[in-house]
Amino acid sequence: MMRWIRFSQNGNTYYGILNGEQIQRVQGTPFDSYKVEQIFIDLADVKIEIPVLPRTFYCAGLNYSEHVLDVAKKQGKDPNLPTRAEIGYRANNALIAHNEAVLIPKDATEKIHYEGELVVVIGKKAKYLNRENALSCVLGYTIGNDVSERSWQAKDRTFWRSKNSDTFKPMGPWIDTIFDLSNAQTTVKVNGKLTTSYKTSNMMFDVPAFIESITRYITLWPGDVIWMGTDGASPNIASGDVVEIEISGLGTLRNPFIREGGDLS
Repeated sequence: MMRWIRFSQNGNTYYGILNGEQIQRVQGTPFDSYKVEQIFIDLADVKIEIPVLPRTFYCAGLNYSEHVLDVAKKQGKDPNLPTRAEIGYRANNALIAHNEAVLIPKDATEKIHYEGELVVVIGKKAKYLNRENALSCVLGYTIGNDVSERSWQAKDRTFWRSKNSDTFKPMGPWIDTIFDLSNAQTTVKVNGKLTTSYKTSNMMFDVPAFIESITRYITLWPGDVIWMGTDGASPNIASGDVVEIEISGLGTLRNPFIREGGDLS
């Protein structure tokens, strides 16, 4: 297994290979040629950056049945489970790194929600893949927090601000090249209190299904990411709250929330 980390130190940004609490710096990136350097840096001495700035940011919509049922119940509607892998998009401007603050817009309502998600990171150009070879294009996996403003989501004709406001998509902290999805558990804590826990593999449509669907029409490129959806429900998140999303084997993504004009100190 290799754990890739993207980090900044002394005004420069690098990729490195993380072993425990120490980073070995590399020249290049995991998406092209690279050379491992004999430079070792303590994790505590760097700023962790988003693990990749994707060329295209894909997302799975409503990919866990319990989540679909919960949304339908809250809306007073009959549940409508999807019959195929449905692909959506999100905006790169919304991406922030581990430990960076999610900024709640000044005019947002109290209905700010998180969604803990598995993120697939593409490592090779791919087109026309099938279930059998779909995972051949995957570099590894990381964690995402799909933040939403639900009042805006309900009344806007698109998700342009409810899903894509600046800072609404924390991602990280690193990329693991080996990941056992079958045994993984996703857990979310708010201010240290467990709020959500679900088996990460309980997807209606798995990673190969999404890659097969996407590459039938669209070329995947190195650095693209696919967010795989969530299960469970979120409480309203308030300014000052801290959300931690852990996926077993991948680590923990942590981000504080602060309303614009507030104070993080």
